[in-house]
Amino acid sequence: MNFIEILIKLRRIVRSINLESKRVDKELGVSIPQLLCLQFLAEQEDYETNASKLKSFLNLNASTITGIISRLEKKNLVVKLPKSTDKRITLISLTAKGITLIQNAPVTFQQKLSEKLQALPPEKLETIITGIDLLAELMEVDEIDASPIITSEEFI
Repeated sequence: MNFIEILIKLRRIVRSINLESKRVDKELGVSIPQLLCLQFLAEQEDYETNASKLKSFLNLNASTITGIISRLEKKNLVVKLPKSTDKRITLISLTAKGITLIQNAPVTFQQKLSEKLQALPPEKLETIITGIDLLAELMEVDEIDASPIITSEEFI
């Protein structure tokens, strides 16, 4: 395999991520980060959490989390409520509409990839990690902040 084939394979990966993001947005009316936020809330006790826990889970900065929550609020998929025991703390809570959206959500590219990676034997997974590390080094992208969430916005 020569370097052009590597570039073509990388382009296919980027394109498939872009197409997946557009598909989810078209089908559900939410972006991948928004969907992951809803899925995280669906897994929490009482379907609620604070922005700090969302920030940690999604590995995004506070302003990005604020934007995601605001957009989900405008779509009536989440609401912000004061914590009953401490009014200084605001909780983000999944609405009935948000629960319905999650229940009807398709399996995402990221979920499928995660399952397939977990099923690999450790030595194959290590080979992939080594290869990706080398590629990131060659592309000089080691210092770029990145979350584990794969979205098309990152490639634009």
